[in-house]
Parts: sequence; C-alpha cells; structure tokens
Amino acid sequence: MENPGKILLEIIEKVKPLLQGITDSQSEYKPDGKWSKKEILGHLIDSANHNHKRFVQAQQKDDLLFEGYEQDHWVALQGYQTEAWESLINLWFEYNRHISHLIAQISIERMSKPVTLHNLDLIAWKTIPKAHETNLYYFICDYIAHLEHHIRQILSDYQPCMIDNY
Repeated sequence: MENPGKILLEIIEKVKPLLQGITDSQSEYKPDGKWSKKEILGHLIDSANHNHKRFVQAQQKDDLLFEGYEQDHWVALQGYQTEAWESLINLWFEYNRHISHLIAQISIERMSKPVTLHNLDLIAWKTIPKAHETNLYYFICDYIAHLEHHIRQILSDYQPCMIDNY
C-alpha cells in the first residue's frame, strides 16, 4: 500500500501547468447555470480546507465522524467567480501540496486501521454504507478521487489515476 500523499503531489504537479494554460475568460464561462472552472477550483479549495482539518483530527480519534458543509453556499459566498484565476490556481496548488505533506506523515498502519464508527455514508464522494467498516486510507483516497473528478470537469482530456483505484 503506497502512501497516497505521494500520489496527490504527483497529480497536482502535473495539473498546475495545465490549469495555467486556461485563459481568464475560459475560467469564467458558466455553462447552463453550472459552476465555472473558477468555481470548480474554488470548490476544490473548500474541499481541501475541510479535509485538511479532517485528516488531522482523524489521527487524534478512533472514528471518522466529521461535519459536512453546504458546498453551493461556500462557493457562492466566497465569490470565486470574481477571484483572479492565477490566485485560485496557486492557492489550490499550495493547499494540496501541504495536504500531500500531511498525508505522507501518516503511517500506513494508522491509515489502514479499521474504523466502524463513521459518517462516510454522508460526506464521502464515493460513500460507504454506515454499517460497513472503513479506514482513513479509504477516506484519503476518496478525497484524491474527488479532486480528480473535478479536475476532469475543468480539463476534459485529463486522465485520472485514482478514481477507480481505491
């Protein structure tokens, strides 16, 4: 089992220059009431914020019970649509670079420790039934797969490495 921190770092290092190739006007386009590329990247920043806290807390307790958040409200209230594209890219990259460092510090033993009390049926991207056992490794990989899912919405030809591999 490879530590997923390395995988996350490889992904963001590959994706950052691809994001930088998107123009400001391309980043602002909103197709049929959906999020723009700016808003999708903003959502990924919010996801990084929430999951950073969760990954730290998960090392201090024996469950995976965490608060959710209203993603549409977070995106709207922060005005990502009016933020500079390059600033969003840099914030997303640096936040995830730090999260990759954090994940690399977590032992495989800690990540693979079975957890029976969780709410990944509510907060995970690919949910786990409440009655099923899971672990922090799954939750971290789910974070990365969620990130790649949205990167693919921004970069239509992006080939994810994690989405079906956890």
